[in-house]
Amino acid sequence: MKAHALVLASALFVFSGTAAAQQPKQADPAALQNVLQKMDAVAASFRTTQASFEWETYEKVIDEVDDYEKGVIYYRRTGKEVEMMAEVKEVGDSPKTLKPSPKYVLVSGGKVRMYQPKMDQVTEYDFGKNRAEFESYLVLGFGGSGEDLQRAFAVTYLGPETVNGVATAKLQLVPKSEKVRNTYKQIFLWIDLDRGISVQQQFFQPQGDYRLARYFDVRLNEKIPDSIFRLKTTGKTTTVSPSGN
Repeated sequence: MKAHALVLASALFVFSGTAAAQQPKQADPAALQNVLQKMDAVAASFRTTQASFEWETYEKVIDEVDDYEKGVIYYRRTGKEVEMMAEVKEVGDSPKTLKPSPKYVLVSGGKVRMYQPKMDQVTEYDFGKNRAEFESYLVLGFGGSGEDLQRAFAVTYLGPETVNGVATAKLQLVPKSEKVRNTYKQIFLWIDLDRGISVQQQFFQPQGDYRLARYFDVRLNEKIPDSIFRLKTTGKTTTVSPSGN
């Protein structure tokens, strides 16, 4: 469960620029309902999403961000299935130390497959019986409905907030599943008030570590070539599946 979640968080994920979770403010039912209805409308017509991203990982034990990644992420819905491809292009321990280090993370058919060209290796994780649960996280803020959000989380409206010049509504999500709470204690979403999609996400683990994701140049329902959702492996690529998956 933990291994699956960490890979999926890297793909998203999953996910404010503060090192500690904020306490919820007074709930505003009307404002929350407006945001959820906007998400419902987007979900009804959702086909594809493409965006540039910046991901950073904070570790509480050392009290600093120790991993920073930039790239492009793609989503598409085919029937009832949603696929995701994340192309990580640069990696470093801060924005100033970023260096080219390609990595590809594909979520499709109930599996996460991570391809590292330098190693010419694919690491594969099978969702198994947890497929529906993990796929619900896949579209968190990107094509997922407000109704689905409330089904899986206790949702609190924390108020308006401007993120990178975009007017957003900040939501706090607390998983209803105890099993999920053991992986993610709480999640914050910043929803673009005009387009009903997430422009920032933050996933907190119980020990205080978090992954912060920022999204830019988000494009909805544009044609994405089928080739994007395939790993460009070689004839010598090896595939490994960690024990327990």
